Amino acid sequence: MTKKKSLAVQEPPEAKPEPAPAREKVEETPFEAVASICGVLVVGLFILTFLAQNFLIPSGSMEKTLLVGDHLVVDRITLAPPSRWMPLVHYREPRRGDIVVFIKPSPEPEPDADGKPQYLFLVKRLIGVPGDHIHLRNGIVIVNGVAQAQPHAQPTTPQNYSEFLDEFPSVPPWPQPGGATESWAVDFPNHVVNGDLVVPPGMYFMMGDNRHDSLDSRFWGFVPRANVVGRPLFNYWSFKTPESVYDETGVGNRVAWMVHVALHFFTDTRWSRTFHLIR
Repeated sequence: MTKKKSLAVQEPPEAKPEPAPAREKVEETPFEAVASICGVLVVGLFILTFLAQNFLIPSGSMEKTLLVGDHLVVDRITLAPPSRWMPLVHYREPRRGDIVVFIKPSPEPEPDADGKPQYLFLVKRLIGVPGDHIHLRNGIVIVNGVAQAQPHAQPTTPQNYSEFLDEFPSVPPWPQPGGATESWAVDFPNHVVNGDLVVPPGMYFMMGDNRHDSLDSRFWGFVPRANVVGRPLFNYWSFKTPESVYDETGVGNRVAWMVHVALHFFTDTRWSRTFHLIR
């Protein structure tokens, strides 16, 4: 009896997948690179022009709320006059207590070195809206007969008391260099009723939180609605800076300050104020 040999059935080898063709590296042309950069610049310019703006605090008029050397991002939309081309954006009128960036009211802006009008941007706290009756008694702000709780404001003490500043408007402003303007001194009596300063339509009354070291509406009058630029949102960088730095001119002084910032960036940056919300 012959034995049958068992034949092993061999399966055909699996077909190896063919390697995918290598993708060709597409290099960006110079035109596309320039177009990308232009696109970024256009978006950045749009944001800085219409939505937000960088603002630097150059003086101590808002201490301790804002310090010299604070760099702020300012919202230019919320307090702007409503626009038809941006119907979905939230707008509102400025309110008492808002910290507001605005253009200093001036009959005629002073020209710069090139002869162009030079506008001075300021930041203060809004104290009175149109129709408000305002007066100060021993440094306490009283609006429409109600004393305002303002813990952010510098308190009045026997050492810093000033009749003009702390009993406003009982003492009329007087023209002086760096102080009250002549136009405000002349117009001032027209807005005082029974010892109160009455804010006219379309105007706002502003004061700095550092009440005894602030040139504000007590010195130069009301701020027109059209002068309101926006409101600070947050502090994105704060660097210890003396006020005298912003009074110095010349390329040498600027270069020296830039070197100082580079050398002391980590030690003189106020890290606790980074991304600090402004209230």
